[in-house]
Amino acid sequence: MQNKIELTAISHHFETGTDRIELFNDLSFTVECGETLAIVGPSGAGKSSLLSIAAGLEKPTTGDVRFILDGNIADIRTLRANSGFIFQQFHLMPELDAISNLALPLRLKGNKAAFQLAREWLEKVGLKDRAHHRPHQLSGGEQQRIAIARAFITKPKFIFADEPTGNLDAKTSESVTSLMFECAQETKCGLVIVTHSNRLAVRASHTFRLQGGQLEQAA
Repeated sequence: MQNKIELTAISHHFETGTDRIELFNDLSFTVECGETLAIVGPSGAGKSSLLSIAAGLEKPTTGDVRFILDGNIADIRTLRANSGFIFQQFHLMPELDAISNLALPLRLKGNKAAFQLAREWLEKVGLKDRAHHRPHQLSGGEQQRIAIARAFITKPKFIFADEPTGNLDAKTSESVTSLMFECAQETKCGLVIVTHSNRLAVRASHTFRLQGGQLEQAA
């Protein structure tokens, strides 16, 4: 069935109190399940705002966003229920150990197999021996592996990643990037990434540059 997000003629700005900051104008693109899309560009270009709009977390100033799930137009609540998120800051619950952090989104959905699935994902991301470590006992790379597994564990239709390797060294970034794309390929979700890293961006099936208010597809 068809699963995609369509953004049509999207424009966005914000007010600072004395000024109006135009981020981008008349942008259109589509994200489909099974494809990966990277958005690159300078700081302040509006990349994170564009990601938030695509994810239904923020409304554009003008333009139309349509979420199509299983061939039908869906509302924002349905999109969010079918989405996973990965951030530069790992956003793990500090009071929970690794396996409990992973099981949490499944438990919130009432899945009685939450901890069994969490154990399987810990093994998949190479952290089965860290199951009962809390976030402060894990390295940055290990925390991001947990965060990636947490995003994918509910088998969402779309994953949105905002600078997922921004806090990691080069070697760890490579490992985390490979893991993220492997998970996307395995689950056949749509993956949208905002990044400053060209090495990450070239792994995507489509790369767009947001600059000067315009979005252009890279060659």
